[in-house]
Amino acid sequence: MQQVKKGDKVKVHYHGRLTNGETFDKSEGREPLEFEVGSGNVIKGFDDGVTGMTVGEKKTINIPHLEAYGPKNEDMIIEMPKDRFPKDMEIEVGMPLAMNDGQGQQFQVVITEIKDDIVLLDANHPLAGEDLVFDLELVAIDAKSLIIMP
Repeated sequence: MQQVKKGDKVKVHYHGRLTNGETFDKSEGREPLEFEVGSGNVIKGFDDGVTGMTVGEKKTINIPHLEAYGPKNEDMIIEMPKDRFPKDMEIEVGMPLAMNDGQGQQFQVVITEIKDDIVLLDANHPLAGEDLVFDLELVAIDAKSLIIMP
């Protein structure tokens, strides 16, 4: 049976959970995730997890945060003066916001704390610092090039 290797395009159904069991994403009810193994389109631990699988195989992989979205970076915590928010805006902890870096690039932040005159915003990826668990099912392999010998 053909096994997944770097350069193969694969289709995978997945169920992603945190180590406490909380689901953060799954492909159920959607098309399977399609990507090229080793291309950097998915996190390293996911790439490594599908390598060597065969079509129809199911397995569970554990991905430490360093092979996922990395550690939380304290430099990504932004202190924003409260008066920079619109007066009529109700801000609350956990609220996602889109910010602009001044060069036209937008990025997502989440309000993590509200103080008297400062609001703390976290620009880390929501899964930074988290170890992840994925249940995988390999649906298809489209090898980059198959060599057929006569």
